[in-house]
Amino acid sequence: MKTDIILSGVGGQGILSIATIIGQAALSQQWYIKQAEVHGMSQRGGDVQSNLRISSQPIASDLIAMGAADVIISMEPMEALRYLPYLSKEGWIITSSNPFVNIPNYPDTEALLDALKAHGHVKLIDLDALTKEHNLGRAANMVLLGATAEFLGLPFETLADSVRTVFESKGEAVVNLNIKALEIGRAFK
Repeated sequence: MKTDIILSGVGGQGILSIATIIGQAALSQQWYIKQAEVHGMSQRGGDVQSNLRISSQPIASDLIAMGAADVIISMEPMEALRYLPYLSKEGWIITSSNPFVNIPNYPDTEALLDALKAHGHVKLIDLDALTKEHNLGRAANMVLLGATAEFLGLPFETLADSVRTVFESKGEAVVNLNIKALEIGRAFK
């Protein structure tokens, strides 16, 4: 079993928290993990990308080759499109449909979403609407992780346990909010 994942978004959206939770879940299953992170700008608004490779067998490199990623998980649709060349033909894109317009020449949203849909294996999620509807505050990244769960090769309960472990220092209310968000994402079709 192996899953190569590209995580992308902009600073402050929780991409690295998603990577931490997936990594923790993989380690709890006695799997191997390799991760390489690229931070564009250290403050909110800069692009953030991470290569995350998990496998039941040893992994040689922490980088994912062009055309080899199994999944792109993105909090921002333009960032998902940026990494599309890394996705395998059978791979899946799971991304927010809500743009984070942080540059003056941001592409037309409809054209951007159409370009993503052209890949064929895409799950577009209106994270803004889901988080508002369920009063999830800043847990949009956990909704996205839940929607991705079926593509990771990890048991859902293992992901939920990792959410508990990662957020336990922030208190029970934060843990419960993030578990709820994870479950809402899992139910998204």
